[in-house]
Amino acid sequence: MKFLVCISLVPDTTTKISFVENDTKFNTDKVQWILNPYDEWYALVRALELKEANGGSVTVINVGGAENDQVIRKALAIGADDAIRVDATSDLDSFSIASDIAAVAKDGNYDVIMLGKETINYNGSNLGGMLAEMLDLPFISYASKLDMNGNVASIDREIEGGKESLEVSTPFVISCAKGMAEARIPNMKGIMMAKSKPLAVVTPQAVAPQTSTVKYELPPAKAACKMIDPDNMDELVSLLHNEAKVI
Repeated sequence: MKFLVCISLVPDTTTKISFVENDTKFNTDKVQWILNPYDEWYALVRALELKEANGGSVTVINVGGAENDQVIRKALAIGADDAIRVDATSDLDSFSIASDIAAVAKDGNYDVIMLGKETINYNGSNLGGMLAEMLDLPFISYASKLDMNGNVASIDREIEGGKESLEVSTPFVISCAKGMAEARIPNMKGIMMAKSKPLAVVTPQAVAPQTSTVKYELPPAKAACKMIDPDNMDELVSLLHNEAKVI
């Protein structure tokens, strides 16, 4: 069984966010990039578990410039067999990225295409649906469990007020959420092997973005913490009632 896992790079959660060009562009200066946790912890690790149990191969794919290769190597160190980077260096939206991945997926005849439920920087959750539509494949979102029996997948996904269990035959696209797998830490053997694993670089599609960013804006700063004397319950009640409005 052939797995294709889509991986994104996101800023480290300790990154101080700022914008440039009249707040229309994210400032990437001095940003430490990491693998998107949903792609790494759930999609990639579950694909590896299924390959180890049933055989097959796991390929990771990323859309971006050569500066992404170092993080892509981490996915190879965790256990992916090979990697593909679509050499796109300009600003892209989800539609453009999905178009690039779909072009590669069409040629690869993959059985299962996996990705995290969202990236932690934009929380868009729109790439998987676009990708499935472009490939004319079933799409299952927010999956928390995936088991394979031959070419039939048994999947659990969280829904409003409960859980849905369903089955689907390969090929399909699936976005992975918490519960799908446990995170893996690359060991020394994996790190050394990653250096020699194939990382193919392919040409991007000539697809124009369908959206553009008008403006970025940071959320309002949090109010300063107010310290209340433990003996002054009247003041605490007043603040909870008049300012926090929780009682």
